Amino acid sequence: MNELNASLTEKLKNIESWFNQRTGSIVAFSGGIDSSLVLFLARKYQGRSAVVGVISNSESLKNKDFLIAQSFCATFDINLHVIKTNELSDIRYSQNPINRCFFCKDHLYNDLQSLKTEYPGFEILNGTNVNDLGDYRPGLEAAKQKSVLSPLADCNFSKADIRSIAQFFNLPNWNKPASPCLSSRIPYHQEVTFDKLRQIEAAEDLLNTFGFEDVRVRHYGSIAKIEVQQEDIDKLRASQESIRIEMKMIGFDNIEIDPEGIVSGKMNRVLFTLDEK
Repeated sequence: MNELNASLTEKLKNIESWFNQRTGSIVAFSGGIDSSLVLFLARKYQGRSAVVGVISNSESLKNKDFLIAQSFCATFDINLHVIKTNELSDIRYSQNPINRCFFCKDHLYNDLQSLKTEYPGFEILNGTNVNDLGDYRPGLEAAKQKSVLSPLADCNFSKADIRSIAQFFNLPNWNKPASPCLSSRIPYHQEVTFDKLRQIEAAEDLLNTFGFEDVRVRHYGSIAKIEVQQEDIDKLRASQESIRIEMKMIGFDNIEIDPEGIVSGKMNRVLFTLDEK
């Protein structure tokens, strides 16, 4: 186990105090590292009976991430509650407006609110960290409206802090690449459908088999725009023709490689362009 520096040790003490001041936690859990750390620390500081992780096995969640979430809770003896949000049936979500994420989180937090009768005194938590506060994230407004708490942001945890502390505690997904919801791969104002989401998931699973762990496939109709880490772009180009052939079986007539590579929030750039106009 690696040692924590003084800054991280202090942040860990602060979040321990944060949890100890509260009765119990209902954690919005996705299987990603942020909510995983919140869930782990809640379990560590509040005890098993005072914590429940809740994951929505919705169409926009990768099956791999759902399985990771189940395994995580089994490993750390955490009570996991599986729900099914139905955001695709909400036209405000499926039409993919720029605030799509608000409606997704609104559905989720509404469902979590209903669990509070089963867990009286528990508060709803998410995995928002300080880095999230600088991006366009409509889901933050949904959290605010539903009084959802963010212990990582409250205790000034950055993404780098989260990974370091998760590694310190030997969490199995401490270095897992970020895995935003599948709907985020579809450009704004292009409809989100079940078929598109499954195509994206299948395409990214395919690229994993070619050795690309951190990958995004953006859905542009018949074209799949592929993003990998900068250092993997040459490797991707070397496999481009083989990948193109297999992508046709998924439903993409062609592929494009993004020379910039993966950049978080890339789909949001159009919003800043609109603001400038």
